Amino acid sequence: MTDLSGTVALVTGASRGVGRGIAIELGTAGATVYVTGRSVADGTEGLPGTVTETAELVTERGGEGVAVRCDHTVDADVEALFDRIERRQGRLDLLVNNVWGGYEAYDETFDAPFWEQPLDRWDAMFDAGVRAHFSASRLAVPLLLASDTGLIVATSSGDGEKYRGSVPYDVSKTAVERLGKATAHELREHGVASVVVQPGFTRTERVVATFEAAGEPVPEETHSPAYVGRAVVALAGDPAVMERSGDVHAVGDLAREYDFTDSDGSQPPAFELDTEPL
Repeated sequence: MTDLSGTVALVTGASRGVGRGIAIELGTAGATVYVTGRSVADGTEGLPGTVTETAELVTERGGEGVAVRCDHTVDADVEALFDRIERRQGRLDLLVNNVWGGYEAYDETFDAPFWEQPLDRWDAMFDAGVRAHFSASRLAVPLLLASDTGLIVATSSGDGEKYRGSVPYDVSKTAVERLGKATAHELREHGVASVVVQPGFTRTERVVATFEAAGEPVPEETHSPAYVGRAVVALAGDPAVMERSGDVHAVGDLAREYDFTDSDGSQPPAFELDTEPL
């Protein structure tokens, strides 16, 4: 088990799903984890999960969970978040850019041709996704520079250069990965690493609810959010992580390189899209 005792981490968008999985695994490794999201007392979109619950789970696992209500599309919220971390911690060792608003208002038009897509879906994916990652990264850098092990990890999705099935989704996720590469380029001389991870088909609360509503079983090829969390823990505990800076790694590939498994002991391979490269 990687020991991250003394590590100060921030996981954005951690009310549920991948963000919660990452936060809990960081807590299991002993880290202090700030978890953000809009859900504090009640879930949003009819889905369970709040930052308060996630922070409690982090603490139960042996870390220290700190819940912070933050809408990452509101600059004042984000600035207040980093001011709080600076006042209380004086540094930040790990930023996980996971917040994502692109699945809100999910419906049958998600995979429609781009000319039939609602424009607000593009806005959600970029404002509560790409812009939110950029905003958090720029505010985090002064705190990451105060750390001996500064690291930014962004979550994306995909499979190489293959088309992701929806123009807004494909372009926004590609932008997240390019942001990770570009920030790595500028941060390298300052000793801060930036890495992008691509989860596979993840059993988030949203995915489970979608299949249950359709009366279908959740596909066997899915993995838990903890699998992604263990990838982030492995990266955060790797003294040579700077050698990976600027890279995009599938969680399944990292599992084999770092020799970790999902919570059920399995080791699902890297996700493969059934589409052609662009």
